Amino acid sequence: MAFSLASKNALVTGAGSGIGQAIALRFARAGAHVMVADVNLPAAESTVAMVHAAGGRASSLRLDVTRDADFTEALARVPEIDVLVANAGIGHVGTLLTTSIPDFERMLAVNVTGVLRTLKAWMPGMIARGRGAVVVMGSTAGLEGLVDRFSYSTSKHAVVGMMRCAALDHATSGVRVNAVCPGRVETPFVRARLAEYPDPEAARRDMSSTQAMRRMGSPEEVAEAALFLASDEASFVTGACLSVDGGWTAGMFPRA
Repeated sequence: MAFSLASKNALVTGAGSGIGQAIALRFARAGAHVMVADVNLPAAESTVAMVHAAGGRASSLRLDVTRDADFTEALARVPEIDVLVANAGIGHVGTLLTTSIPDFERMLAVNVTGVLRTLKAWMPGMIARGRGAVVVMGSTAGLEGLVDRFSYSTSKHAVVGMMRCAALDHATSGVRVNAVCPGRVETPFVRARLAEYPDPEAARRDMSSTQAMRRMGSPEEVAEAALFLASDEASFVTGACLSVDGGWTAGMFPRA
């Protein structure tokens, strides 16, 4: 089945690289006009160039999800959309003891309040028009605890809870709200993290072992899941966490 976003306008935050970029590219191939939003405008413009090179339609937008002023400007430029993907986020490594209060507050500002600002910016218009699809970027770390990712896991648990409450509050509005919850995905952030290890290949094998399929996912695989949730074929799906994690959260499995 080919999922279509033909004639729809989509906005994807954090679309300058990684999963957000893959979602923007996939949505464009599915027929959407994609507003590529990112705090790094040159990165957003690079994604737009990739969309155009593939024959798709896209525009760029600088958006810092921690700044109210950026949303005021963004709404003036993009008042109506059909599909919203709240993907912008950051990572952090650390335990409760090694995570500083400023690091924790930064994580919440981007990953939690940033998602809240994004939903509050465009969901009211969707609700007023009686239609729309919202996809937030969760994580397996938002479904269970994750060692050495105290602030990140906390933030993603909050995002999953936010998604579920928004879905319930507006279930009869014509607007669906869902989450994609990836496992470990080989994004630029993960590759940079791997490069810090004395033995990057050993670290890669260790990270891959947390998935039952014994490999990390790709941004493109997450994008396919986001496309389904954004499409009309998911018309009876709201409040769902679609795990794209190679079996991470399915249950216990040998990790040796």
